[in-house]
Amino acid sequence: MDIKQLIFDLCSAYGVSGSEESAFDVAGKYLSDIAEVTTDHNGNLYAVTGNLRGYKTILLDAHLDRIGLIVTDITDDGFAKVDKCGGIDVRVLQDTVLVAEDGTRGTVCCMPPHLINGSEDKATPIFKTWVDFAMPGDELKKHINIGDKLTFVSEPKELLDDKITSPALDNRCGAAALIYLADLLKDKACDYKVVILLSAQEETFGSGAVTGAYNTEADEAVIVDVSFANQPDISGQYASAELQKGAMIGISPVLNKAMTNKLITLAKDKNIPYQLEPLSGSTDTNADHISVSKSGVKTALVSIPERYMHTQSEVISLSDVKATAELIYEYIMSGGAFDD
Repeated sequence: MDIKQLIFDLCSAYGVSGSEESAFDVAGKYLSDIAEVTTDHNGNLYAVTGNLRGYKTILLDAHLDRIGLIVTDITDDGFAKVDKCGGIDVRVLQDTVLVAEDGTRGTVCCMPPHLINGSEDKATPIFKTWVDFAMPGDELKKHINIGDKLTFVSEPKELLDDKITSPALDNRCGAAALIYLADLLKDKACDYKVVILLSAQEETFGSGAVTGAYNTEADEAVIVDVSFANQPDISGQYASAELQKGAMIGISPVLNKAMTNKLITLAKDKNIPYQLEPLSGSTDTNADHISVSKSGVKTALVSIPERYMHTQSEVISLSDVKATAELIYEYIMSGGAFDD
């Protein structure tokens, strides 16, 4: 499987939180030949592989939604008022080209520097953010409705040294890692049932993970998301988290210690590059929801290092995506941490 093309296809899909259908269509096409694929009423996609009659179940989760904006008002002179749909970074919005699901494009309004005195030389707050679609209000309302979603216009691009840049790498690259993993598991003998959950609405509420985990009744779960990679001026623990140094294994009170230790041991034994990500409390990922599903699920977190999260130019390394998939593959083939 060409993992770069897989990520490019996933990142090119729309799929803002609550409107993930196009992204799930792309993922489903890749998964349909290597796993049993179903969906649920909440918009989640499930791909079941491994031993379908296994007495234990491992759940693997990656959210597939992307951040965007939601239209809250349309003026008679053709401007659309917007609010956040997920944790979009308002610092990168000014003069950005946005697109609706039907392809209609608009530009975020911004004040030319010639017309400000310096006191306004800062990010425009979301409550003052408008989008110009360059058409009269009556015409605009034929294309855009209140409640429609908008997101960045940007194509995935290959950078030097095995890196790529694109919007929506959070968390389409995590979904790609699990699809790539499903391909690795194809036709392999496995003692356990493996359920891949590509979940909806993580960026807005986490409802996909909540309902998906409840529906799966897993014994263990491994969540795949992105986390922060080093860049200029970063200090603290993420100053040492680097691209191309492998998957980031989470360590947190929320996470199961035996699973975490098993992942670390496997990474060492199999020479799979890895990094540690200590977290003092919650993880701010679907692991927080899944670990407390029903009577509780033993949960681990593996993250892909990323720069410029929640912008239109997120950056990752393909080698870290592969390392993530390979680490979880080894974890599954070794029997997980059921007996630890």
